[in-house]
Amino acid sequence: MSDTAQALPLEQAPWVPRYNPWLIGVVVALAAFMEVLDTSIANVALPYMAGSLGVSNDDSTWVLTSYLVSNAIVLPISGWLAVRFGRKRFFMTCLAIFTVSSVLCGMATSFGLLLLFRAMQGAGGGGLQPMAQAILADTFPPEKRGLAFALYGITAVVAPTIGPTLGGWITFNYSWRWIFLINLPVGLLTVGLVFRLIEDPPYLGRLKSAGVRLDYIGIALLALGVGALQVILDRGEEDDWFGAHSILTLAIVSGVCLVSLVIWEWFSKHPIIEVRLFKSFNYLSANLMMFTLGILLFSSLVMMPLFLQTLLGYTAELAGLVLSGGGVVLVMAMPVVGQLTTKLQARYIIAFGWLCLAIGMYYSTQRIDLTISFVSASWLRVAQVVGIGFLFVPITLAAYIGMPAEKSNAVAGMINFMRNIGSSVGTSMVTTLLDRRSEYHQSVLVSHTTPGSQNFQNLVDGATQLFIHSGMSPPDAQHRAYASVYQAVQGQAATLAYIDTFWVLSVFSSIMFVLSFVLKKNDPGAGGEVAAG
Repeated sequence: MSDTAQALPLEQAPWVPRYNPWLIGVVVALAAFMEVLDTSIANVALPYMAGSLGVSNDDSTWVLTSYLVSNAIVLPISGWLAVRFGRKRFFMTCLAIFTVSSVLCGMATSFGLLLLFRAMQGAGGGGLQPMAQAILADTFPPEKRGLAFALYGITAVVAPTIGPTLGGWITFNYSWRWIFLINLPVGLLTVGLVFRLIEDPPYLGRLKSAGVRLDYIGIALLALGVGALQVILDRGEEDDWFGAHSILTLAIVSGVCLVSLVIWEWFSKHPIIEVRLFKSFNYLSANLMMFTLGILLFSSLVMMPLFLQTLLGYTAELAGLVLSGGGVVLVMAMPVVGQLTTKLQARYIIAFGWLCLAIGMYYSTQRIDLTISFVSASWLRVAQVVGIGFLFVPITLAAYIGMPAEKSNAVAGMINFMRNIGSSVGTSMVTTLLDRRSEYHQSVLVSHTTPGSQNFQNLVDGATQLFIHSGMSPPDAQHRAYASVYQAVQGQAATLAYIDTFWVLSVFSSIMFVLSFVLKKNDPGAGGEVAAG
């Protein structure tokens, strides 16, 4: 111990955990990985669940919605809950609820029970991501936070990538129930390790002893507002958005509740959400960027497998292999970026990441077509995600710049909430854009496929002759030719819709690139400390 540290009074000495920080980091990252994986692993198993439990495919999507709603409600108040009950106790409780409800999901005998257990699972999972991040922020000294967040970042961006592929493999080879039951051994192991290794820093004890009042009004407004918003995002496209009275009603409820929540929490002496932290422009910008990153990450994650499977005929496993290359690149990039945060200001790394992402999305508009090969699609996916590796860690780090240690839980809860809501917005946005732009391009292309068009007639005649030579009768061959041309029009219209959507994502990334330069300077050697001068 240095002379300076020895000279400090005991209450002012920097707190350090009793166990190796990297061991603690692996344990909390494992818990976060398990939860993030469950947000996507069930997607491909929905038809099997519907058939097994006797419901329609449309109804089966509530398996996802019930999880996301309860998860979204718990995320922003996780910091408040950690102070009220103690972070270690809250973290272990969330792990226990998540693990037990996972087993119950796997054993559900009816659709209603499955929805109930999925809601419980989402509530338990809502505290795992932010608490894992907050534990890392307190366990590692500021100058090493970038490396710690890189470990966490691997779980946050890789788990959604492998989730659908893993879920499809388990469901096809075993049963959809095993995508939930596999959480049992991992959950039990993690609970034991958390109990043994994790401890709360002294400042949490002081906050807890000061007393935390229960804000019933804030909790009610949050539950109604965020719950309604999540249902809108998850069901809006299927229900024609505001053309449906149910969606319009939910939108009004969500808007009124969320605006009221912000006003109430701003003036509350004991807020469950620290909305006054948004007075910091740096914190506001970091949350906006994390929200946009959630949009970009999940938009491309939805679009690529959808394009490959619906237009090119790839299987789910083959589409998953295309995505895997990007996942490998992210795993390799995260530790490197963690090291860079100790040498470069976070805002410069963030700007570089947004620039790479903008270029990657623009490149997608030039390369995506109906003749793309497996290898080209794999490299295209790498181009789409390489920028994300330079964003997740420094944006998280930027959110902590200038924030006192006692706000770590609140910062972690909000930054994860913004990313999760961004992912829901991104998924809804791209599915809507793809449908609307596909309809538009199809109407334009069909206007050129009229009997009076010589090019169209030549195309039909050529296809007809080809089918006649293959053994069809002239009437059947002509009918088949018209069907083939229409199918080609649909494919071209859908491809143009994908190109338009990638253009939108490229513009979003470019705007964030400009915003990067207004972030506060930070001292790379001191993590979240604001640079002097």
